Amino acid sequence: MKKKRGENILRQAADGTHGSRRVLPFQEIGKPYHMTEHEKCLHCGAALEVVLADLVDTRFGTPGSYEVRRCVQCDLEQTYPAPSLLELKNFYETRYNFGGDKGTLYTKLRERFFFSFLNRLWSRLDGDISFYQRRGCGRLLDVGCNEGRGLRIYMRNGFQVEGLELNETAASVAREAGFAVHTCLLEKFEPVSSYNVVVLANVLEHSLNPLEMLRDARRILASGGQIWISCPNSQSWLRRVFGRSWINWHVPFHIFHFNSETLQRLLADAGYVDIEVKQITPALWVAGSLIAYFFARKGRKTRQLRNPFWVGFSMVFASFVVFPALWLGNRRGRGDCLLAIATKV
Repeated sequence: MKKKRGENILRQAADGTHGSRRVLPFQEIGKPYHMTEHEKCLHCGAALEVVLADLVDTRFGTPGSYEVRRCVQCDLEQTYPAPSLLELKNFYETRYNFGGDKGTLYTKLRERFFFSFLNRLWSRLDGDISFYQRRGCGRLLDVGCNEGRGLRIYMRNGFQVEGLELNETAASVAREAGFAVHTCLLEKFEPVSSYNVVVLANVLEHSLNPLEMLRDARRILASGGQIWISCPNSQSWLRRVFGRSWINWHVPFHIFHFNSETLQRLLADAGYVDIEVKQITPALWVAGSLIAYFFARKGRKTRQLRNPFWVGFSMVFASFVVFPALWLGNRRGRGDCLLAIATKV
């Protein structure tokens, strides 16, 4: 049964279909709801239409069922119902990254891999979703720095680094390693001096107000400074293949779901220039979707996402078996990840 299911996934990867049945269980698509204040677009306040229903947390087993809705005016997709800021803070502190797992075989191997030559080589081949290959100088702020793994790499690459992290547990780990990490919202952050680079690596989609987050990042940038953004692409062809199991729905943590056009528009509205957006499809993300497809169960942590064998096997499968389809998806503007760089004038 598993072999047959795997063959189906491979066939879907080749042609972007799911046999004769529809991949996305759209419910009343194109039919706007009667608006209440609670149901308005978080960005522009217009009406929303349902795109996908009955989504659950396929990573950490957070309770609840969610929908993805699209704004009929600004076209931004968003998770519904959106958790409050207090709920998000509680989710991050109690569930995100399995509540701070450490000392396991997976975390030990991951730590060795991240700081090895093999990871640098892999990033060049597979795609650098966290900008770990970029070298430079000046002050860099990593927003959502977690336990400081990225700070170590950016510092090695020549930057003077600081972090911003709401999770007190993760921030304390980074501080123990000697880094300056601030625990406040970006909107309330008042640095001593401006930064040359602000990194939002897989962060913007977590914001309840992405336009304000981009404006706040611009506020603390020096003239000529850059913002580096990575986030999932809501127009990824893998979304159609995996349906509810697509790892980048990541409800309830991902609030907004961007495509290239909506991300560029937000950056322009926030006052950035020289906006460049490209797409990649990291093997690790494909591996996550594969594992979620086979193993995720409602209300349960998908521990296979932290299993070295399943992660390694799925990444090899994605890198070598489905690579032509991934390359073609990137070329057609349907990659899994958006990489954006923009400048403050």
